[in-house]
Amino acid sequence: MSDLPSLDVIRAKLAAAGVAIPAGNLRVDGYGDSPELSAALIELIVAGRKRAGTGLVWAHEADGQPLPEPGDVEIVVDHRNEPVLVTRLTSVEIVPFDAVTAEYAAIEGEGDGSLAYWRRGHWSFFSRECARVGREPAPDMPVVCSVFEVVAVVREGRTS
Repeated sequence: MSDLPSLDVIRAKLAAAGVAIPAGNLRVDGYGDSPELSAALIELIVAGRKRAGTGLVWAHEADGQPLPEPGDVEIVVDHRNEPVLVTRLTSVEIVPFDAVTAEYAAIEGEGDGSLAYWRRGHWSFFSRECARVGREPAPDMPVVCSVFEVVAVVREGRTS
């Protein structure tokens, strides 16, 4: 996601919604590269099905963003850059795309939860990300696999 709001703007919006941000290294991030994908992935998280997310290391590098680390607190924004979730990363691992496991794909919780589904969907997404950052997708491209817990869900000025 590009043009993410500053931490100060996000903090003010969360404070107005009554959300206390836990201690930790703060990050602002979003899911997907379209309004539809963003909404679908956020709904999977809210429903409790999705507890992991995967990013392309090359995109982090191209965007000048540090790689996530365990303990990081992520403020997740939707496609309008409005805060919708607060999560805490519980584990982070960098692996080649083709080394992602079926267990991790199931935790990520998309589609039918299978590794085959994960690979199809993420190959498509990472191919778009590679085009954006001037790289060619490859089976061994480095991806960052982050498992998280949900700290807060922000819904129209309320938290749950």
